[in-house]
Amino acid sequence: MEENVDNSKIVEVFSGSRWEAELVKGLLESNDIVAEVKDGLISSIAPYISPTVSVMVNEDQYEQAMEVIRNRDKEA
Repeated sequence: MEENVDNSKIVEVFSGSRWEAELVKGLLESNDIVAEVKDGLISSIAPYISPTVSVMVNEDQYEQAMEVIRNRDKEA
């Protein structure tokens, strides 16, 4: 029996400070885009200190995510 396996790629749509990444993640999720924050070991030991973290989405939602982020940047 074959299981359903998601073979989609995960791609970066934003890189910045931890708090900015969390804001972008929330914005994407409010637009029905599944997003995750990817960070390094340092930030898991001392959150909000790591210099940069990434927001990742499924490749098939990349364009939609980038449009949301571009609109955010225009409004800022």
